[in-house]
Amino acid sequence: MAATTLLRRPSVTVAAYQCRLGPKDTPFVEHHSTYSLSYVRSGSFGYVTRGRAFEMVAGSILVGYPDDEYMCTHEHTCGDECLSFHYAPEIVETIGDAPAIWRAGRVPPLAEMMVQGELAQATAAGLANPGPDLEEIGLFFGARFVEIVSGRPMAAPDANARDRRRAVEAALWLDAHAPEPIDLSRAARTADLSPFHFLRLFTRVIGVTPHQYLIRSRLKRAARLLADDGRSITDVAFDAGFADVSNFVRTFHRAAGVSPRRFRTSFLHGAKKILPA
Repeated sequence: MAATTLLRRPSVTVAAYQCRLGPKDTPFVEHHSTYSLSYVRSGSFGYVTRGRAFEMVAGSILVGYPDDEYMCTHEHTCGDECLSFHYAPEIVETIGDAPAIWRAGRVPPLAEMMVQGELAQATAAGLANPGPDLEEIGLFFGARFVEIVSGRPMAAPDANARDRRRAVEAALWLDAHAPEPIDLSRAARTADLSPFHFLRLFTRVIGVTPHQYLIRSRLKRAARLLADDGRSITDVAFDAGFADVSNFVRTFHRAAGVSPRRFRTSFLHGAKKILPA
């Protein structure tokens, strides 16, 4: 099985798995190393764990529990692809760590989870520009799984005066440090919260996720920098905090309706109205 790590953060690791085994291949016993949710993107396979057998098809979610044995079979077809989220124990403790939840074995194809799974895949493939950060998607994906399996919606976080101040101060910090490499864990430390609690509180108080706010702060900075005709578009992208120039151009165009170059030209010739090409 080919495995590619797409993201490794303290809270969640995201990996893409591609299997090409088929009916002629002998299944073997494996062990889950972490709490995990594997979204089946394509293909099908059998999943056997704790004396139960499940048929996994596109849209299904394979649920992994640390140290549990499992076996994958391939009786019906050759090949499958999964996008997997591996969660740190402290994150699982936060969103719900009851063994009955994480030993569910499988979640069948459900519309909401499939949409979130495809959003994660599009983000991982760089197709969602701008899109939610993959770490944020992974945490929301895990929280929604717990809600569905437990049948209990997760209570909204408190937003008292202290927590509102935390969220606002975090937004000010993100705006001030937007050009720097920032992930969810680093931002959460500024509010002295776990990444998941910070994500939910920030989103509730500010109205957008931390990553969405960070991207918009970078776009705001880029728009100011574009007023300087002496800077190259590449320099503007890097100085604003974007690590990739093509991603900056696509993100800016989507937000402003025009390319960075056309935005600059229109700005420097103030009599011209900024309109999409």
